[in-house]
Amino acid sequence: MAFYLLQVSYTSDAWAAMIKNPQDRTEAVRDAVQRLSGKVGSMWISLGEFDLIGFASMPDNSCAAAFAMAIAAGGACKSVRTTPLLTMQEGVEAMTRAARCGYDPPTGGAVSVPGDEL
Repeated sequence: MAFYLLQVSYTSDAWAAMIKNPQDRTEAVRDAVQRLSGKVGSMWISLGEFDLIGFASMPDNSCAAAFAMAIAAGGACKSVRTTPLLTMQEGVEAMTRAARCGYDPPTGGAVSVPGDEL
């Protein structure tokens, strides 16, 4: 299973509806995620750029994208951000692969521009 950070900002209409009828959206999210063979972790209401922060595990990126698309298409959210997360073990594996990939970064030396020989 792959892990994802979910960050959602509600529209003013969605907030108005939830203020009129306060509700915990965790179960609605859980049901949709489970239909995509995923699992919902913790969810929080947050202050700042995003109104809801949560964690989910999904079988793959396609399932995570399907969930994000369904949320976005629902119209209650003005912003939906889904960020893939790596376990520490996956992160260390990525670092090890990065060390062996042979990428040659740019240097801080002067750049030669064609036609700028003067």
